[in-house]
Amino acid sequence: MKTDAARTADTAHSIAPVPSPCINVCRMNPATALCEGCLRTIDEIAGWSSFDDAAKRAVWDEIEKRHVDYMAAQREKEPGAKT
Repeated sequence: MKTDAARTADTAHSIAPVPSPCINVCRMNPATALCEGCLRTIDEIAGWSSFDDAAKRAVWDEIEKRHVDYMAAQREKEPGAKT
């Protein structure tokens, strides 16, 4: 049996549109093949408008993973960082 919070979250997912991750910093990084603004691939950017909500949420999940990896790489570049 689902809790009220779980039902509310399910309802929110089914009603609210999934927002675009675009932040209008549209520049593809050739080394990573990701947009430097939203961390999406060119295929994810091109297909966004045709993706269903589940696919859009999957892209958001990937963006979160990429952001974690990006931040870890930035920390390694800091002076005095342990490697």
